[in-house]
Amino acid sequence: MNHYLLIYHLAPGYLERRGALRDAHLEHAWRACERGEMLLAGAIENPLDTAMLLFAGQGPEVAEAFAVADPYVKEGLVERWNVRRWMTVAGEGAASPLRPGVEGL
Repeated sequence: MNHYLLIYHLAPGYLERRGALRDAHLEHAWRACERGEMLLAGAIENPLDTAMLLFAGQGPEVAEAFAVADPYVKEGLVERWNVRRWMTVAGEGAASPLRPGVEGL
């Protein structure tokens, strides 16, 4: 299991335009959570121009498929997105736990 960050770069006017699509987007997100694909998601504030969604899986495909099907992406509220592997090393849910004194990364 690996972690992947789906990074959304939000379009100008996102906040004013999201109302009509918010329920559909949240439904899409919660279904991904219920399937165990998405772990966390939310916007980065001040300024509200980015959102990050954390996925778990063997590869980036689940995160990529989520983005392609997301109403926010389909309707242009997200001007661009990308997926990056996040090498998590500390914490109970770390994909590659690394303790002090152990060789790694």
